[in-house]
Amino acid sequence: MSGKLKFTFMTMMLLALSFGFMHLFFKGTDFSRLHIFLYNLCTGGTIILYFTEGKKQISPGTLLFFFLSIFYAAAAFFEYYMICVILGIILAIIVESIRIKRFGFFPYGFFQSSVPVSIKFHMASLLCLSMGLLICSFAIVNEIYLHWLSFKKLTLNTFFLGFSFPLSLISLAVAFNTMREVKDKTLDIIKILSFWFISGGVVVFFIFILFESNVLELFISLVLFITVTIVLLIYGKTGIKEQQKAFLVSGITFLLITSITGVLYISTYFIPDVTDFQRKILLHYHAMLALYGWNLSGLAVICRFDDFPIRLHEGKTILLHWLIVLLLAPLGYYFKWAAVTAIVGYAFFLYILFFSPAGKVETKL
Repeated sequence: MSGKLKFTFMTMMLLALSFGFMHLFFKGTDFSRLHIFLYNLCTGGTIILYFTEGKKQISPGTLLFFFLSIFYAAAAFFEYYMICVILGIILAIIVESIRIKRFGFFPYGFFQSSVPVSIKFHMASLLCLSMGLLICSFAIVNEIYLHWLSFKKLTLNTFFLGFSFPLSLISLAVAFNTMREVKDKTLDIIKILSFWFISGGVVVFFIFILFESNVLELFISLVLFITVTIVLLIYGKTGIKEQQKAFLVSGITFLLITSITGVLYISTYFIPDVTDFQRKILLHYHAMLALYGWNLSGLAVICRFDDFPIRLHEGKTILLHWLIVLLLAPLGYYFKWAAVTAIVGYAFFLYILFFSPAGKVETKL
């Protein structure tokens, strides 16, 4: 990946986090759409397509996706909904054209045991990205214009959160790709089941959100928590002992904590004494863990995929990452001093991650 491309992704990630705190400086304005879209769709979506094509230079199609996704984020923020609908369909077509070119029209690989689980997750990531764009377009048309379905949660503000799932799936693809081949049929079956539980669980979870069933949402959250725990154990045992493993173990641990906070958040609906403010705090904490913990770990490995090992102290770098995600960023949502500190720390972390030179280092993991 070129230096210009690394700088672009770094800038977009930094802007995304900054917009997550802008409500403190511009009272009464909701920047959540810019916060989510700039990170998940514009940056994450572009990285997924870049990684899928496997070229050193970004292709015209992926570059078009990047610029159109920025217009999409701006249109969503300024509530130009028809533009969002049109751009969403165009972006989905770009994603599908790249997916079909790489994997074919129908995802037969989902059902073939000979196809590695890493490829299954990769295919699912692309499908999730294009489906998310189309569903958001449908949700806008339904909510703003036609009112076909009366689901309260069938809105853009619900489904735009789903753009974190393609990033999660592509990160899992990278994690499974860096596992050692072990001749163990039981382990192979567990890996395949993990794929289906995670990928299918994501889809079912959003269906349960539409029907506003807290009991079923809690059930799926528990299933995902158990599955992520199993994935972490498998990766700890079979992950290739290279520098990437340190970042991916850290990332999957973030994912495990994210699944725990997800279970806790849904559980609050069964506890009468929990206030809306307390629930809101937990939701923001959950979102920060998902966006800047797990997903960033996977994207970082993708962006430096051909550079490893890189000359940095991964222990200190990962510690800084945890400090930002677990403490500074959540506090930054409520306090200006923490927001500024989080942005500065995050900029330093991203610079180390993206621009540390390649070279042999000793790893302890």
